[in-house]
This record gives sequence, C-alpha cells and structure tokens, in this order.
Amino acid sequence: MRRLLLPLLLAGLGLGLGLVLGLGEPEPPAPSGAQCLEHDCFAVFWTPGPFAAASAACERHGGHLMTVRSTVAEDAIELLLRKRGGRLWLGLRLPTLCTEPARRLRGFQWVTGDTGTDYDNWVPSGRRCGQLCVTVSRELSWEERRCDEPADGFLCEYNYPDSCPRLSPSDGASLTYRTPFGAAGGDFLALPHGSTAFVSPMGLQLLCEAAADSGKMRWGRSEPGAWPCRLDNGGCEGSCEELDGTPSCACPAGKKLGPDGRSCVSPCAGAPCEQHCVPDGEGFHCMCSEGYELGPDGSSCQDVDDCVKVPEVCEQVCYNTEGGFECHCHRGYEMVEGHCKPVSSCSTGPCDHTCEDVPGGYQCSCYDGYVVNPKNPTECLQKCEDGRCLAECDASGLYCVCPDGFLLDHLPNGVSLCVDIDECESNHCEHNCTNTAGSYICHCQPGYMPFDVNHCVPISQEDNEDGYSGDSGPPWPVPSHIPPKAEHLHPGALVGITMGVLCAALVLLAVGYHLARKRCHPPSSMEYKCGSPREKEMGLQQVSASQKV
Repeated sequence: MRRLLLPLLLAGLGLGLGLVLGLGEPEPPAPSGAQCLEHDCFAVFWTPGPFAAASAACERHGGHLMTVRSTVAEDAIELLLRKRGGRLWLGLRLPTLCTEPARRLRGFQWVTGDTGTDYDNWVPSGRRCGQLCVTVSRELSWEERRCDEPADGFLCEYNYPDSCPRLSPSDGASLTYRTPFGAAGGDFLALPHGSTAFVSPMGLQLLCEAAADSGKMRWGRSEPGAWPCRLDNGGCEGSCEELDGTPSCACPAGKKLGPDGRSCVSPCAGAPCEQHCVPDGEGFHCMCSEGYELGPDGSSCQDVDDCVKVPEVCEQVCYNTEGGFECHCHRGYEMVEGHCKPVSSCSTGPCDHTCEDVPGGYQCSCYDGYVVNPKNPTECLQKCEDGRCLAECDASGLYCVCPDGFLLDHLPNGVSLCVDIDECESNHCEHNCTNTAGSYICHCQPGYMPFDVNHCVPISQEDNEDGYSGDSGPPWPVPSHIPPKAEHLHPGALVGITMGVLCAALVLLAVGYHLARKRCHPPSSMEYKCGSPREKEMGLQQVSASQKV
C-alpha cells in the first residue's frame, strides 16, 4: 500500500509543480463551428466563462472577440449558432462607469478600440452602471451583462490580408481543411494563410501559402513538382501534363519553371545582373544603364568616363560623375539652356534707367528728358537746358523737387522751375572752374594736377615723366570762371614806381620844413633859434640908439 501511495504522491506533486510553475498552457478549445468570408473568419466556442477568459482565448490564435458592424456579420452569427440557445460574448465592453442609452453603442466600445458600426440590435434597457460587457442570443439580440459573470460561450473573429480559394474536388477525392485557429471541416468558402488541405485517397497534404515571386496566395506543398493534374491543375501556374502517368508543369514562352517545379518565373529571376536583365527565351543577358558598361564578368556594370569617351561633350568644362557627367562654364560665363554664355554685366550694374553690355563692362543711359550725371555715370539727372527746367511735382502741385545743384523757383504764374546753381561763383576750385548742369568741374593749370577734387598740386618730376611731354598735351576744357591772379611787372615800371616814391618823399620833407618855420618868430638883427617857451619869456628886448652908452 505504501509502495502505491508514493508514486501517486510524486505524480500529484509533479502535476502541482507544473501548474504552479506554468510549464505549459492548456490548448484553447477547438471551435464548434467556423466560416470564412473572403479575408475574415468567424468561429463559435461553446465554452462557458467570463469576458476576460473569452477574450484571451480568441487572442491566442491572433484574433479577438467578434465585432458585429453590419448585417453580413449578423448572418455569419446566425449560421454559426444553428438555432442553438445560449448567450455568447461579443467584442463590446463599457470603458466608462455608466451606459449612455441615447447613443448607438450606448457608450460601449469595440475591443479593437473604436466605436464605428452600421448595425446594432439592443434589447431595450435603461441606464446601467458598472463593469459591463455585451452578449448575443439565439434571437441575435444584444444584451448588457456584467463582465465577470460567465456566459455560455463566445464568438471570435480572425482577419487575414489574403486567402486561398477552396479546392475543386476531383472524381473520388475527399477534401478536409484545417484552419490556423483550429477549425476543421470541408465546407469552407475560403481558407486563410496557413490553412491545410488533406486530400484522400491521394494522400496529399497541401498548404495555403504565398507564391515566392508574386506573393499571391495559392495551394502548394514542400515537395517540388506537380501533383495529379485533375486536382487544381496539379498546382501548375502554367499547363499540367501527365506523360506515362507522371504529372509535370510547363510554362509559356518567356517564362521558366520556378524552384518548386510548379510556378512560372521570369528567366531573370535570380539572375546576377547588377542593373538590368533582359529575358532571352529561357535564358537572359545583362545590360547596364546609360553611362555604364558591362564588366568582364558580363553581369557587373562599370562607370564610363563620358568626358573622355565623347569628344567635346561640353562646350567648356566637363566633370565626370558616377554614371554621367556635368558641364560647367569658365569664369565670366553662365549656363543658359545647356550652353555657356557670357555673364551680363548689366545683371549687377547699378544703372538708374537703362543698361547696355559693352566690351569689358556696361554702359548706362537715361530716358528722354534725363542726362547722365557727369560725376556718377550710373545716375540720371533731369535734363535742364540753359540751366532751367520744370520741377517734378506731385499731383497736387504743392510738393516739388529739383535735382541736386538746382534751386526751386516758383513763378507768379504758378509754374515751378529748377534753376542751376553756378558753383564756380563760390570759388570752390583753386585754379579753373567749369560750371555744369547741377554741378561743376575743377581744372588745374599746366604743371599742376588735381588733388582732392577742388585743389591742385604741382606735378613732380616723376609724375611729369609719366605725363605728356613736348608741344602737344591733353585738351584742356575752357573754364567758365578764372580766379584773379598776380602778374609779373616790367623793369621800366619798377623804375617809374621807385622815382615816384622818391618824389613823394621829397614833397613830404618840404611840407614838413615849411610847417616848422611857421612855428618860429622872424629875427631882427641877428638870428635866434626858437627855444622853449621859457626862453621866449626871457627873450631880448629892442632898445633905441639913444639909450646905448
């Protein structure tokens, strides 16, 4: 007895440890019914449990609790229930505390995280609060239910990007399918990726998989080659033939059999061509893009130096690039519609009015009624003949302006004129001055050179050697104003001036002597000098002869 209890205890202990440690999860139950419509599959599980357990069971095979958004899904539920009574979990749960009966989904949300739907079939009820989910009955009615309460089962939904069509049964063949989510049967309308088809009595097991070249879903198997042609054309993409009872596939012209012996692929499939592959019957040959050439191996492509291979491919400068080339222009030229053309100096010329390209630069000109400023050939001044012209006024005539170097003059008849200022009258120039319209020009006398616009400095010997020599020289402009200057005197004039000065001095001396004599008394018998006033008081008196001793 003790020997029997020990193995049982050990077995129970191992089972308990396995459950505690989670060494394996129980396989989800097989669906009681399933159906696939195009790329969506629906399955019914009559396994009682709460909402959370039902949701986890659907997710184990990549699905979720069913969303019923249209009458198509409602028809699928009706086929799956087959009049069986009970309540099954749908993929609706309440994310808030209470329901909102006025809304279409009453505040519930699909397990996919959205609330979009074109269909509902609620059992009438008022506002309820709590952790609520939704079940569907045999009458296809939706009913609110506490999520932790068990329902009679649940409905799962599985979505796939593509599917395989059901196989056409051949004479005497029996087909059974099994889906990735565990459903089995022979009446599926479409099978999702990963489904298996069992064909008896041929002993074939086919798999719904994507074709290697196109990615399109089709039935295939791991063993290469065709199976009997009477079942789905032997799996051949092209034609299926049976010679001596052995099925084989053939491809149309321009195609060849793929590695599985059933698909038809381009001869260029798997070709080692680096850039381009051109089919040639069941073979191929490689080609390269423009600017490249085939390498010695016949499959790689090497860059071609177009600047060397094609003479004068560019007008001026050529730079080779990977697979091509670039044309550039010399300095002073620019690329215009594939050609090198001289850069227009007028593009950077600061002319006021019009600009014309000339050799070595540009030349400015002015519109009618304007002349080029002699001090700045890029500016245009209003043309004023005889030093007078009309002023430029606004529409009201109250604001008028004149060019620089002119004064605004309002005539009694309301006409505003611009009168030229004669700057030469202000003696700006050290030597000669020529008045111009709105300005003036200073000139220097021979032997001098301009300095700081208005002044002149003597030309040094070094500068004179670089300038003009001989009788000819540069044409000097005629000055409009010459400042006064000192003139050299003749020697005769100097003598005359000297004699005049001496005569004037003698006259002055004579006048002075005469004035001095008038200040003295006339002497009687003897001459006396005029003395001081005191001497005048003590002067001798005249006596008669009778008084002499």
